[in-house]
Amino acid sequence: MPIFSRLLLLALLMLLATSLAAKTSRSEFIGSKTCGSCHAKEFNDWQGSHHDLAMQHANKDTVLGGFNNTSFTANGVTSRFFTNNNKFWVNTDSADGSLQDFEIKYTFGVTPLQQYLIEFADGRIQTLGIAWDTRLKTEGGQRWFHLYPNESINAGDELHWTGLQQNWNYMCADCHSTDLNKGYDAKTNSFNTTWAEINVGCEACHGPGKKHLQWANSSAELKQSDISMGLNYLLDDRKTSSWVMDVASGTAKRHPSAQGNKEIEVCAACHSRRGLLKPGIEADGSFLNHYRPALLSQGLYHSDGQIQDEVFVWGSFAQSKMQAAGVTCSDCHQPHSLKLHAPQQLVCSQCHLPSKYASTEHHKHRPDSSGANCLDCHMPETTYMVVDPRRDHSIRIPRPQLSLVGDAPNACSQCHQGKSTDWAVAQFNQLWPDAKAPSQNWDTAFRLARAGQPQAEIALIRVIRDQKAPAIARATAVSELAPFLSPLSGQVLQGALADKSTLVRLAALGILTSLPEENRYQFAAPLLKDPVLAVRAEAARISAPALRAQISGAELRTLQAAIKEYISTQLENADRPESHLNLGNLYMQSGDPLAAENSLLQAIKLAPAFAPAYVNLAGVYSAQDNTKAANDILQQGIKTLPDNAVLHHSLGLLQVRAQRLTPAIISLRKAAELDPQSPRYAYVYGVALNSTGKTQIALDALTAAYLLHPRNQEIIFMLASINRDLGNTTEAIAWTNKLLEINPADQSAIKFKQALETSQ
Repeated sequence: MPIFSRLLLLALLMLLATSLAAKTSRSEFIGSKTCGSCHAKEFNDWQGSHHDLAMQHANKDTVLGGFNNTSFTANGVTSRFFTNNNKFWVNTDSADGSLQDFEIKYTFGVTPLQQYLIEFADGRIQTLGIAWDTRLKTEGGQRWFHLYPNESINAGDELHWTGLQQNWNYMCADCHSTDLNKGYDAKTNSFNTTWAEINVGCEACHGPGKKHLQWANSSAELKQSDISMGLNYLLDDRKTSSWVMDVASGTAKRHPSAQGNKEIEVCAACHSRRGLLKPGIEADGSFLNHYRPALLSQGLYHSDGQIQDEVFVWGSFAQSKMQAAGVTCSDCHQPHSLKLHAPQQLVCSQCHLPSKYASTEHHKHRPDSSGANCLDCHMPETTYMVVDPRRDHSIRIPRPQLSLVGDAPNACSQCHQGKSTDWAVAQFNQLWPDAKAPSQNWDTAFRLARAGQPQAEIALIRVIRDQKAPAIARATAVSELAPFLSPLSGQVLQGALADKSTLVRLAALGILTSLPEENRYQFAAPLLKDPVLAVRAEAARISAPALRAQISGAELRTLQAAIKEYISTQLENADRPESHLNLGNLYMQSGDPLAAENSLLQAIKLAPAFAPAYVNLAGVYSAQDNTKAANDILQQGIKTLPDNAVLHHSLGLLQVRAQRLTPAIISLRKAAELDPQSPRYAYVYGVALNSTGKTQIALDALTAAYLLHPRNQEIIFMLASINRDLGNTTEAIAWTNKLLEINPADQSAIKFKQALETSQ
């Protein structure tokens, strides 16, 4: 049996043991009502809160929607909401598109919208795509609405309510219930999901209460000897300090500074964009031992770090000066009722003297205007789920000038709608001519990196080396460094691998994939014993190719142990195709193509519309010189996803390698047409055309691509090369000059131009 098949077997046994342990631990949970018998005030505050009402059984007391035989039409489907035998039902389109009746089993949330959950025989619980707007009618509420109003989502679409992306068991359950056990059975592809409490109860944040209850009922002597009070962890890292107003600055400071970050980590478990590594955070409250959070990545955050997609607070707050100063969630929010400690912007006055900050001298607006509201300027809203406005918790100074050069929105323009960004910049500069440079200063670096500009390397290094910058920004800068690695940034990468920040170490491991396989292990090996699971698992993934090398003894045992942990993190999400894709990649890198094939086939079985699985499986077959199997699996993918550019591109590359140039040109052209925003597809298509003698067509295609991507150096260099080969020296020099405009220090472009000028 190959070494990796043995590891897989051990990991499966480990997963079974973990599952059994999770079920056994259920007896450690005593329930919120029991907690309330001693903690009456906290329990009463919690009742009726968003945590208390996060999920409920559907009945006449919990369902807020209009189930009075009301109809609602979206995407050409008319759904009807009604009651029957005291149960709530919807007649809507099923997975095959036919109209069927479905019972509403659970409610999800309470305001400003309420969603509804439908349970299937295989244990899947799916989130209906139509929700109820619970706002007052005068506010536009008391109506049914679709969560994707601007998209055509029909049966078979992954965003359809019956699809993989609307599965409650994976997407939602962990944060809406207490001590969740997903209970996924890979053999039957079914769920038996259970919980200690259906909602977010006391023990979701404080951990299981059985031992604490025993402590509470113990003798005074035992109570005094157990400083943990029978809890797995205490949210006490800020109880020994307090906020003291500094009258000179008008801002309070925490004295002494807080020790630890436990409260924020507990909140982050649900209030962050993250992936699950290991369930049971209730047991120890250690965020990065259970989850891998998203960084300030493109598509999730704007280049300056403002929220873009639905990212759930933690990632934005982690950037803020407030978090750096020791502010924690409960400084602004009551931890049990979840209400603000004071109404709206008055909560800011707890730490910022109104005489200084709630003054016209500070905000330059009329006292009764939106511009005088701390929250509207420093925490602007973005609306998600159609009706749910959420505030950006990076708590930054508005910088309208950033909107001139990038995608970052700004609070000034959001308020003064109809006014241009130029107007906002002029007004800002007039009102605050001496404004300090922003502390959140990574916008330029991220913009350059995402545009593929060579100047990005130095800009990113500055962010990485700035020890005053928040860890999440430094880690994001590390992750953005991958395309620009050079001897200079290589030294920075080595430092990042040993950084005190877990996020930075984790990001540094991720970009080691830019190195040749044979060089990765030497950099990642020290982190195979990192104290944090997220880092150990990533180090294992990066180091997997070393299993094919001649390592032995303690080194081999360390690597095997870390790889088993990594496999276990993926098997926790065995209901997801992404996890099987990750395992397939791991097995292939470690030299077990059969295990890789099985994992990727499982990914396709779970999600036939998951394109990466087809591409990677074709890679497995190609590595074994099985061109036919590679071709067949890509053709299968294209049949399922005819408009997927990456599948056509991958097929084109396979056909090039097989010397089937005519169909290759067709496939590569299709990819470029389907995704014109990808400069790589256009570049490869142009190269293929030129190599087959279709030089003029290649020039036309690459020129059109240049107009879309005027700073893409690959496209420009190819245009220069083709013109040189055609003897069009003047045109070739002109294209080379464009390269030098982008990067005057580009040595290859300089030498290329010198050769052209010599040949004239």
